Amino acid sequence: MNSAHYTPRHDRYDAGMKYRRCGKSGILLPEISLGLWHNFGENDPLPRSMEMLHYAFDQGITHFDLANNYGPPYGSAEKTFGIAMKQSFRPYRDEMFISTKAGYDMWPGPYGNWGSRKYLMASLDQSLKRMNLDYVDLFYSHRYDPETPLEETLQALVDIVRQGKALYVGISRWPKEAAQVAYDYLAAHDVPCLIYQGRYHLLDREVEKEGILQQAKDNGAGFIGFSPLAQGLLSDRYLNGIPADSRMAHDGRYLKPEALNDSTLRRIKALNLIALQRGQSLAEMALAWLLKDDLVSSVIIGASSTAQIEKNLKALRNTTFSPTELDAIENACKE
Repeated sequence: MNSAHYTPRHDRYDAGMKYRRCGKSGILLPEISLGLWHNFGENDPLPRSMEMLHYAFDQGITHFDLANNYGPPYGSAEKTFGIAMKQSFRPYRDEMFISTKAGYDMWPGPYGNWGSRKYLMASLDQSLKRMNLDYVDLFYSHRYDPETPLEETLQALVDIVRQGKALYVGISRWPKEAAQVAYDYLAAHDVPCLIYQGRYHLLDREVEKEGILQQAKDNGAGFIGFSPLAQGLLSDRYLNGIPADSRMAHDGRYLKPEALNDSTLRRIKALNLIALQRGQSLAEMALAWLLKDDLVSSVIIGASSTAQIEKNLKALRNTTFSPTELDAIENACKE
């Protein structure tokens, strides 16, 4: 379908998506959100990107997660989303929850990185232009800056909301102690932190071990997990080694071949057996496991095709685990 003539499914909110309260806020997030980190940049076919965005919205995915430097190249994922907004999504803008971030390297010189007020303000202005938006629903500090005073970063977030450029703010990958400063500062300035974004999957439990999950809940914030499938490790892609057409084989920057060592292979094979006993694929179970309780508001999936989104959405059919299954999963992860 020509994107200029896109009409979403009339039953998109009856397609099986479930929505969760995000912390102590008025926001309901879809249990699965779509991230545009990869596969939506300038180097990717625009028709495919548009097809995935349309399909996601048709399935009740209302939350689209971006950042200033998503692409590649930097900024191009936001540009792709901006084309979709202009050609397809404008009439449905108020049904969508759109987030972006700033914190990582974006442009040359001393003001295109980290957490200064100047960088955050300038970056969001650029993001809004690229995405053809007047405001974003959520703006994140993408990473903790150990050099810039926390008050400067946090006051910039407060002012961004007061200027109407974002409705809510969040933090991503901040250490626990700094995160508490953020929760306290933002609450004291009447712009409570909506959500914490962190890496979380069966093989990486740091946010669990460090208490970041519970801390978010205790402070009235939601938690959204990225990399829920460990960039593909928690799928059937690598059960028999490294496929020739896989990301691990072609792009070693984010998923290195050494990540698939003997120990990891044993663990994912053991987890796969548990998933099969549940009637799920490994990827479905990995996503469902993240949604097993109320500590996680949503999980962000990446995708390279509508078929991949469709497969991941099957996880929502069963997010309940018996104590026996949870014990088996814990044992498999420790192998």
